[in-house]
Amino acid sequence: GGRGRWEARVRGLAEGGHKVIACASRTIEEQGWAGDEPGAGYAFAGLLVCEDAVRPGVADAVRQCRESGIHTLMVTGDHPETARAVARAIGLGEGDPQVILGEDLEAGIRAGRDFRGVDVIARAVPSQKLDLVRALQARREIVAVTGDGVNDVPALQAADVGIAMGGRGTRSAREVASIVLLDDNFASIVGAIAEGRQLFRNLRRSYQYLLVVHLGLVLTATLIPLAGFPLLYLPIHIVWLESVIHPTAMLAFQELPTRRGLEPADARDGTRFFSRREWALIVAVGLVLTGAVVFGYTRGLATGVEHARSMAMAMLTIASAALAALLSRLRTAAARFVCAATIALSVLLIQIPAVAALVHVEPLHLDDWVIATAGGLAAVSLHALAHFARRRRGATA
Repeated sequence: GGRGRWEARVRGLAEGGHKVIACASRTIEEQGWAGDEPGAGYAFAGLLVCEDAVRPGVADAVRQCRESGIHTLMVTGDHPETARAVARAIGLGEGDPQVILGEDLEAGIRAGRDFRGVDVIARAVPSQKLDLVRALQARREIVAVTGDGVNDVPALQAADVGIAMGGRGTRSAREVASIVLLDDNFASIVGAIAEGRQLFRNLRRSYQYLLVVHLGLVLTATLIPLAGFPLLYLPIHIVWLESVIHPTAMLAFQELPTRRGLEPADARDGTRFFSRREWALIVAVGLVLTGAVVFGYTRGLATGVEHARSMAMAMLTIASAALAALLSRLRTAAARFVCAATIALSVLLIQIPAVAALVHVEPLHLDDWVIATAGGLAAVSLHALAHFARRRRGATA
């Protein structure tokens, strides 16, 4: 009868994304009250309906997370139908969210479920949110948790990244969180992830550049004297090379996140800065660069030591600029500037006789520059081929 109609109305309101609170009253005689909270005997008074509108941009942020490989789970104490409606509005489960209850969560954890097919956990209590974090971490997932209340503190503290709401969040939530959102907007999390991923890519490219160039530098500085040839690098040459290498490493790899937002993360072990394949490529390119410099130097010795040093310095600087251009893709003004400046500095120091004499090199002929350019580009071409092969595999996967 009446109860069925009210329950149907609650379901209808919940399916519309509303939070529904049932209100009831009871009169207690002071003489017969023992101080406890009565659990029965109430007279139903009506329903209190609240609406928490979805913020603009959240649906797009959820979509970006899904496309970039981040699984978004909504954990709430709300009615399942309320949670389903909100999840559908923000695009969880691509418009068809899979909802389970908190009690189902506990059973799933005991069964070792991975929860990749679940989008919403409704009627959940704070302890279950903490259990979920620990269960996902046990499966080697990187877990980020958002929250704003005191009840969220355990999960925020246990998560790999705790994200508290700076506006409506409690002080305790803000204190234990790794990140505090000043605008309380989920879309800001996506922006932060995009910046973090791009920063990681920038660091990897910078270190790839440093390792390859220094590998060629160190090996040639060691092997050539050990082979009985005259010393390749004088102190002025080391200063010259380092004045090129370190500004390039700092300035060329400062790309910002693209306007497309989140891009898929590289498939890698989170504890590894470089994969085994990347380490192998770094060593291979460094060895090819070493071979090219040794070839140019020994060829130039037929004309003289200073001519040989000019060949070696030209090859190293051209390879440095080419590698920086390849890794940075010349997407920033700083990258274009440092690559151009590296080549210009090399030409000026080698081709101007008075300056060349100061740095103990001598001007090269056109055929020398052709050989030096070919040697420098040949060393970098191995990296370019590996890069295009990797992109082709990704496109066909």
